[in-house]
Amino acid sequence: MSAPGDVPPEILDRLRPICHRLPETYEEPAWIGIRWRIRARTVAHVYIPTPDRFPIYAPFVVDGEPPVVLTFRVLVEDLLGLTADGFPYFRPDWGHNVAGAILGPHTDWTEIAELVTDSYREMAPKFLAARVPLG
Repeated sequence: MSAPGDVPPEILDRLRPICHRLPETYEEPAWIGIRWRIRARTVAHVYIPTPDRFPIYAPFVVDGEPPVVLTFRVLVEDLLGLTADGFPYFRPDWGHNVAGAILGPHTDWTEIAELVTDSYREMAPKFLAARVPLG
């Protein structure tokens, strides 16, 4: 299992500005990796899973290295559209509105910023979500 410090710094350097610009969002170590929360709700969670323990990640192992994964919330009506084409997006086997992204050199950070912002809108109290401009 990965520890909070196992997430590559270059990934954290990209995610931190995205998450910290969202009102009242804070960062904390999670049971695995790092997560950003609004109150007690997780907006985004980045980690390196152990594919032996979590077989859903086995297809994403490259050269024996486990993937760096970001999970976030998605509107249920948008979930299939996001994950239908597969890599880099997938649907974890938990949560009715959870999506995951495999992060790496291929990552479209503009799209990740949009997805994390949408996740915030899903998880934040309505008055805070309303403070984040659309699109």
